[in-house]
Amino acid sequence: MSADVTFPAAPIEALHALFLGMPPVLAMGARAVAYDGDTLILGAPLAANLNDKGNAFGGSLSSLMTLSAWGLVMLRLRDEGLDGEVYVADSSVRYSAPLYGDLHAEARLEEPADWAGFVSLYRRRGRARLSLRACIRTADGDVASSLHGRFVALSSK
Repeated sequence: MSADVTFPAAPIEALHALFLGMPPVLAMGARAVAYDGDTLILGAPLAANLNDKGNAFGGSLSSLMTLSAWGLVMLRLRDEGLDGEVYVADSSVRYSAPLYGDLHAEARLEEPADWAGFVSLYRRRGRARLSLRACIRTADGDVASSLHGRFVALSSK
């Protein structure tokens, strides 16, 4: 996290504070919808993310899923009282169906995730990697797109 960013008390407000400093995220209309400690859901309006076919732009789908996984790691670190920078190390995306509604990306740790091991390694070495999954579903509940990614957290100290 940049030294000039201070987190509000609520996790969703904390993400909103970070989003304010990212022009592409603001252009997408991305917002945090829900966070329960294990899952983060971000939303974005279809109107700001349309392609030439009238459905969601693939780049927006990929971006929102990446952002949801990134945000989940940021919030989980914050929950542990840790500060650091989180980056996507690599990811793969699959597009399964067109999306004709608003975007809702849901991110969670990939099973079998070892959050305790991640935090322990981060505390010892100042860096750690973690795999996450994210998806965006159609209005019918089918997967429109999915992401598998590895994210790295680096100590800012």
